[in-house]
Amino acid sequence: MNGLSKFVLILLAFGALSSSYAADSVNLLVMIEDADKDSIARDSRINKRVHTSVSQQLNHIVNVYDETAITLNQYKQGRTQRSDAELLDIARSVVNPPIDLVVIFSTYASVQTNEYSKKAQARIQGRMLDAKSGQFLDSFEVQSSNAWAIPYTCVKQACILEEIGNEATGLGDELGFVLAEKLDWLINGENPDTAVDNRSSNTQITSDFYLQFDGFSPQEVARIEEYLLVFSGYISHRPTEQRHTRTTILYRTNSSTAKLNRNILRVLAELDMRATIHFQGNKFNLKRITFRGDKPHRDITQGW
Repeated sequence: MNGLSKFVLILLAFGALSSSYAADSVNLLVMIEDADKDSIARDSRINKRVHTSVSQQLNHIVNVYDETAITLNQYKQGRTQRSDAELLDIARSVVNPPIDLVVIFSTYASVQTNEYSKKAQARIQGRMLDAKSGQFLDSFEVQSSNAWAIPYTCVKQACILEEIGNEATGLGDELGFVLAEKLDWLINGENPDTAVDNRSSNTQITSDFYLQFDGFSPQEVARIEEYLLVFSGYISHRPTEQRHTRTTILYRTNSSTAKLNRNILRVLAELDMRATIHFQGNKFNLKRITFRGDKPHRDITQGW
């Protein structure tokens, strides 16, 4: 077998890994945005019911985590009127477990009273983002089709909250169902039945990773780059920083984090390069390890 043929077989092996491994599961956080003074407060019983409905529907497709449970020791609890920046900072800072996607929603409701009736309306709006890169994935809005009548004698806050909460719970179920369908397609594509435990190695979800190479010469990075092009799930890449001993590449893929990590390890092994790898958020940092008297590497296209 000549060198070129062996090189092609190695490249095909990287693509074949998708059938050998299941992807790391998708972790999602449902968060309530109430910075808008017209929206319902995060700690309202209405939002708690909506949050539960949405989470329950999504939990069939992805791993849904409770924000309070995973941030209990790191962040001040019970805060309201939180901004987008605060919500995304929290989602990105959580590493156990790492959060991949975040659903942020706001709930709005109003009651109109006239001389003979009371009518209420409710609406939920929000969006779904990639927690690591901030990439916009989808937006959503559900609302009551028409204003519905509530008992005219319902004057106490507890009564109004209960009436609106009943409707909002139904809207939350509807919203969760729609988002679950969208996520199912993003994760499993057009053939969800072929997925392994509903988690395929490559999904329709596009993720941006930053690959930082420290201590690698431009020539060594160029050799690694040849392999990056043939990883399964590859979409595109571009350098964002280029120095003599540091190169940073923005790598866009629909492959999972675990699979990308395995492929990087295989590349280093194939090229006989030693490096330490540190991963956090969406950034891989590779630091070259060299030894005195290392011999220059031979081009694999010239034979083995």
